[in-house]
Amino acid sequence: MGRPREFDEPTVVAAAQGAFWAHGYAGTSLADLMSATGLGKGSLYGAFGDKHGLFVRTFDEYCTDAVAGVEAALTGDGPAYPRLVAHIRDTAESTIEDVDRRGCFLAKGSAELAGTDEAVFERVRGAFIRLVELLTDCIAAAQREGDLAADADPRQLAATVLATLRGIEALGKAGMDAELLRGVAETAVTLLPRA
Repeated sequence: MGRPREFDEPTVVAAAQGAFWAHGYAGTSLADLMSATGLGKGSLYGAFGDKHGLFVRTFDEYCTDAVAGVEAALTGDGPAYPRLVAHIRDTAESTIEDVDRRGCFLAKGSAELAGTDEAVFERVRGAFIRLVELLTDCIAAAQREGDLAADADPRQLAATVLATLRGIEALGKAGMDAELLRGVAETAVTLLPRA
């Protein structure tokens, strides 16, 4: 029987996620991970398999948390349209508040690895599918409530909103100013087809 782990796994995963988020997968060395987590190679590999296994674990947790955050923002009591508008504006504000320009770990991991790493691709695809579903449900509710045009395709509109939000985050990572980012969000709100 192996020895029990002498570290807090969620703390280690969060520390490793911070290293990967800051430097990317390729740019994060084993030494970086050991420094960030305070664990040796044997402990890291014993718990997570290898660097790739640790990355996938951190990325999976980020995707799960990010989707849960969007779900919390888009569901709940009250009319759907104000929740949708608040989500668009909140994305711009959180991007503006990201003064270190870390950006979105989902977007960063997707850009670096989704084209070559099946495990990352599956997680990216799953997260984006779920985000489109959540936006589609919110838009469809706003249509039923009479706030958005009933003849608009809710799934296509959801994909367009998601693409706009990802674009706001990319512009923020590139250091674009707050006025521009807020302007993109307000333009997106204005372009929603009202009933």
